[in-house]
Amino acid sequence: MNKNSSIFNRIFSILVVAFSFITTIFLTGCEFNSASKESEELKLPVVSLTTQPTQLHKYFVGDLNACQNVEIRARVEGYLEQIYVDEGKPVKKGQPLFRLSNKEFIANLSEAKANLRTAVANAMSSKLELDRITKLAEKGVISVTEKDVAEANYQAINAGIERAQSLLNNASTQLSYTYIKSPFDGVTDRNPFKVGSLISEGSLLTSVSDIEYIHVYFNVSERDYLEYMKNKQSEVNTQEKDVKLILADGSYYPFAGTIEKRDGTFDENTGTISFRAKFLNPNKTLKHGSTGTIELTTHMNNALLVPQKATFEIQDKNYVYVLNIHNEVEMRSFIPQRRYSDYYIVSSGLKPGDRVVYEGIQKLKNGMKIIPREIDLDSISSFSAFNQR
Repeated sequence: MNKNSSIFNRIFSILVVAFSFITTIFLTGCEFNSASKESEELKLPVVSLTTQPTQLHKYFVGDLNACQNVEIRARVEGYLEQIYVDEGKPVKKGQPLFRLSNKEFIANLSEAKANLRTAVANAMSSKLELDRITKLAEKGVISVTEKDVAEANYQAINAGIERAQSLLNNASTQLSYTYIKSPFDGVTDRNPFKVGSLISEGSLLTSVSDIEYIHVYFNVSERDYLEYMKNKQSEVNTQEKDVKLILADGSYYPFAGTIEKRDGTFDENTGTISFRAKFLNPNKTLKHGSTGTIELTTHMNNALLVPQKATFEIQDKNYVYVLNIHNEVEMRSFIPQRRYSDYYIVSSGLKPGDRVVYEGIQKLKNGMKIIPREIDLDSISSFSAFNQR
């Protein structure tokens, strides 16, 4: 009995030791897997924030205007007898554009000339009479009163000459209005009337546009205006040649523009101020009345960038996880100035040298310790591309 009990105790002890050994191995394996998994989850990419020169692009809808654009309107009534230039053709200053019927105006001019000659002849006759009466008055043959009457008649006839000359000038001017010329070098617009049409005074015949260069007007908010002015003042000998024009088809106009004018006041209704940019137009590609988009470039020498992917929002505030010297994460808020590509430009809350967790922020809590994997801003795009494979 004692022998059997001893054997049983020995077997039981062996089983207990074996069970304990198996349990220890199992628990150790679980702990190892758990630690490995935890370590893998907490090994996260981290970027160090630095400042760098940055170009910001802003876009504004602009209206294109010729440097000169004049409506050609009829100044007298008449039938359209001649069109000298077709629609959309280049013209030179003084080149004939239209001719209206002018027979009536030629007749008026002839009549005015005849009236002037009559007035001059009457004046000559009156002058002779005045000289004769003056001599008789000096000899006492006639009274001084008769002389005064003769002088008054002569002055009245001279006034008639001035009136006749004025009517002649007016008739000549009216006749010139029937022969319509271009006021400057440019390009004509559409002709709404055809030969034979009755043209009323004030009717629009066409427009002439000088498109040697084009003015583009666009409105800028007060904030953008202040940023532009600060940037302009910080640059030395700037020529403001960073203005580009995007055409309606999305292509860039090949010539850079220059901002040459700003309004003196802001519009009270819109809170904007008007800018005018000038673009050379050697190929006559740009036309009066069209639209485009102005690309205005602002240079920032020391912009602090933080990747948008590293940020998150809580109640309309922006946050990132920043590492301390012990590699412990701290949730920190910051104020962005604006978006720039895939980044925020930081206004306040962060500083150069801060280490920010780039990915895996949804797994983090304040005070957690991670294993940082340092990456730089230049490698972020390639890093993201690798993770998307």
